[in-house]
Amino acid sequence: MEGGRKDNSDSLTIPPAARNQSNPMIMVMLVWYGALAIAASCVIVWLPDFREVGALSLAVILATVPIAMRQAAAKSQTRHDDRALIRGFEQLSKRLETMVQEGGLSEAAKRVLHRREERDLLTRAIEQDITDEDWEAAMVLVRELAERFGYRADAEEFRSRIDHARAETLDRNVGEAMSRLDSMLENRNWAEAYREASRIERLFPDSPRVENLRNHVDQARRRYKVDLERQFLHAAERDEVDRAMKLLKQLDEYLSEGEAEQLREVARGVVSKARENLGARFKLLIEDKEWSEAVRVGERLMKEFPNTRMAEEVRDMIDGLRTRAEQATAAR
Repeated sequence: MEGGRKDNSDSLTIPPAARNQSNPMIMVMLVWYGALAIAASCVIVWLPDFREVGALSLAVILATVPIAMRQAAAKSQTRHDDRALIRGFEQLSKRLETMVQEGGLSEAAKRVLHRREERDLLTRAIEQDITDEDWEAAMVLVRELAERFGYRADAEEFRSRIDHARAETLDRNVGEAMSRLDSMLENRNWAEAYREASRIERLFPDSPRVENLRNHVDQARRRYKVDLERQFLHAAERDEVDRAMKLLKQLDEYLSEGEAEQLREVARGVVSKARENLGARFKLLIEDKEWSEAVRVGERLMKEFPNTRMAEEVRDMIDGLRTRAEQATAAR
């Protein structure tokens, strides 16, 4: 009898009553974990936005099953241990439920939880837009920073920086454009200057420096015309015929019909003197047998005074003069 009792105590580590009590509890755990695993799988399959949360939940469930089974086998000997095990399941269930709830938060709630990270990301994006001089994009992000995240003080600071940087950039760009325009005015490229003035007005409508820019070109053109006219009159007065003729040709592009009429008498005198001077020089060159120079002066007479008697005389002589000039060049 004693040997039989000893064999029974050595072969069993868990009393039969305890074994009978543990089987229902283990079945409950298996059903509970199976339900949680199915729920996590459904999240993964049907809710793509929360797929990562579902995968994490499923991993936690699968990892805790063996631990829970061991706890169930070890603590199922008494009713008190069963109640402790149930409380452990309840706590685990609450933790899993919290994870699922956090995974199902709305976008607004997620932004609240991660607002500091999003603020840092937003401020870096604003800094980059300021560096790139993309003012409109920067202001959109600044409004987002103030209205969506509530960082109004930071937003105001960014607005001040953007306004200051924009003003500096605008002033620099306008200055560069005005320098190009001034260069065109100095070179008397009036048509190009008018086009550039219109382009600058379109590019920088908010800058007071570009107001009435075409009038600026008009004034520069008028000043140049007045200066040409003054130089022409002085040259004519001093009998500087060649210089007066050059100035008269330049003036021809600027004078209206009425303005030209006022200078007509002076111009006629200059033209007459220039023609007479060229004619006299042409005759002297022929007398001196300076054939090449005579050809050059004769061609100038025909070009500048094509409808005069002197030009007709030169046309009759020019071929012979060219032949003699070639012969004289060959003889040297």
